[in-house]
Amino acid sequence: MAGNAKEKRRFSLLCLIDMATGEEREIMRCEGNLEAPFFRSRDELCYNTGGRIHRMNLATGERDILPTGSKIRCNNDHVFSKDGRYLFISNGDEGICSRIYVTEVGSHAEPRLITPLAPSYLHGVSPDGGTIAYCACRGGEYDVYTMPVEGGAETRLTCTPGLCDGPEYSPDGKKIYFCSVRCGNMECFVMDADGSNQTRLTGNGRHNWFPHISHDGGKIAYISYDPAEVKPGDHPPDRNVQLRLMNADGSDDRCLVSFFGGQGSLNVNSMRQGTNELAYVKYEIL
Repeated sequence: MAGNAKEKRRFSLLCLIDMATGEEREIMRCEGNLEAPFFRSRDELCYNTGGRIHRMNLATGERDILPTGSKIRCNNDHVFSKDGRYLFISNGDEGICSRIYVTEVGSHAEPRLITPLAPSYLHGVSPDGGTIAYCACRGGEYDVYTMPVEGGAETRLTCTPGLCDGPEYSPDGKKIYFCSVRCGNMECFVMDADGSNQTRLTGNGRHNWFPHISHDGGKIAYISYDPAEVKPGDHPPDRNVQLRLMNADGSDDRCLVSFFGGQGSLNVNSMRQGTNELAYVKYEIL
């Protein structure tokens, strides 16, 4: 009888992988959903679970939860400022889709709203800390936008039909990397920070999401789906996916590791400062 069937359990495995050697090590295994790892500093690894931003010290093993005031429905789209002073989050209040907020790390003050319109999903902050880059739906179209951190008018950078997502600044702030379905498959692109010179980087026959640039600007890591399993504009969980690596100009595109994951595995930049390592999450359903 169905009532006697054993209920399946979901586990998250937080891993670090050396992008130069492919050597992988498991940092933590826990039951439930752990998503979107990202670093504040070399040893401060953060991630999202249960709508809160958790922090782990890789040197000591200590863990805590970063205060975000009443914003406790954080999704997978979050970043720190380059100096680690500020935490930018995307949070969906009850009855309101995702909007972008900023708070000083460790502060118990209420986070400040940046984007009044929803939905807005954060993916990048300029190196000088003055501008955010995000994916937003306006008039039924999802495109890449920028806005001053202090608020103001948003600037639309992409205008092609279909989803554009995942904008992230280059280390020098002159470029923005993003993904788009404009070619049929989901592909990785790069453009100037003002939206000009939009150039396709990938073309391997797969659906390629969320290009993340290394701190030295030389490599891009991204997550890739089999087009036989998902539609171009979808990035669901619980799929057989690849973590791929290529040069910043799109050359030497190769699979670094294959695993069971997807949504939550590699949403934002998770490069570890001062190393070749990158954090990602894979999942088990037992």
